[in-house]
Amino acid sequence: MQRVAIVDPTESTRESLRTLLLGVDFVWLEAECARYEYFFDVIQTSTPDLAIVALDADKTKALTMIGQLSAENPKLPILTISHDHQALLMSLQKGAKYFLTHPVTLEDMLAALRRALGETTGGTELSQGSTARQSGASSVIAVLGSRGGVGTTTLAVNLAATLAADPTHAAALIDLDLALGDADIALEVNGFENISIADLARNIERLDMNFLRRAMAKHEPSGLSILRHPLEIAEVGVIHEGHVERILNLLKISYTHLVLDLSKSLLPTDLMALRMADLILLTAQLELSSLRNVVRLVHCLGGEENLADKVRVVINRQGAETIEEGISLKKAEEVIGKPIFWQIPNDPKAVIAARVAGHPLIKHAPKSRAQQSIHGLAQALYGKPVTTPDVRGSKGGWGFFGKR
Repeated sequence: MQRVAIVDPTESTRESLRTLLLGVDFVWLEAECARYEYFFDVIQTSTPDLAIVALDADKTKALTMIGQLSAENPKLPILTISHDHQALLMSLQKGAKYFLTHPVTLEDMLAALRRALGETTGGTELSQGSTARQSGASSVIAVLGSRGGVGTTTLAVNLAATLAADPTHAAALIDLDLALGDADIALEVNGFENISIADLARNIERLDMNFLRRAMAKHEPSGLSILRHPLEIAEVGVIHEGHVERILNLLKISYTHLVLDLSKSLLPTDLMALRMADLILLTAQLELSSLRNVVRLVHCLGGEENLADKVRVVINRQGAETIEEGISLKKAEEVIGKPIFWQIPNDPKAVIAARVAGHPLIKHAPKSRAQQSIHGLAQALYGKPVTTPDVRGSKGGWGFFGKR
């Protein structure tokens, strides 16, 4: 926990600054001061790891104080905040190392704190579980279905739980099927406080990390966190793409891996999620209607720069098709114009039993064919050697295979 001291003679902005800092889990507000001339005494008695100086109440006094403070405490990083760009530049000349421009958002503050405190601590962790967030290394995977019923949510839940099982990961599942999502049914979790993504959207301007953490329920056996869809369908209208963007940006600070379970409607919220994703898993089955929609979706995403390049086609329930409706893998690739990235075998007994139990496959049936395949998929997505043994689909086709 890193200690911070602030000085701001203006009560309203000092209160806003205090609220921002109280929402950050790796800092402790050691002291706050309402007079520039008293801040020297505050620093001497509290010995903080970072000083934050708001300049706008009296720029002349603030800049003079920064110069003296920097001279007497050369190792103390100073972060300045102002509406005035010229004043910010002058503060850097006086000895401040970092600055923020009003109005300050939580994302801005978190980024500045991590830069300032990360340098003073030599790049060590600022708080438990924050390693990848400090380096900005969070990975976002969007799971999109070619139609209803192809197992999009099943794949999203079990992939997220598989990622969460790695002790070096902090994974979260975000249910963006806002009207009819059911990811929370697939996971039996404790700790829901009746907070959903709709509550975050309604409070977006005062959203802080404390509120965000309360909204994330934890599936303790797997370590997976989940942000659920609105409790009432009528609440869907309060959520806009801007809300999704800000919520995901904040979650990327706290989690190494985000898995997004999207709707089948390509709403503006879905499109924002697709833009923010590093990879898009387009889930399909080897049957005509599903593959036709894969073609349509790839064409649609191709209308926006870089989206189509993120798409990886995943065939789910391979081997479930009847002889009459089954389409060969080669024919499917010809139809969609892309290689199939992965196949997951049809394993209804294990999948249904896990869902009824409210646990992901990795906990309920870790040796099942479906889970072994999803584990291999997780490895392949991040360029790791696939250690999962080959398994055969029920119809004799490959249950899964790696990137082609």
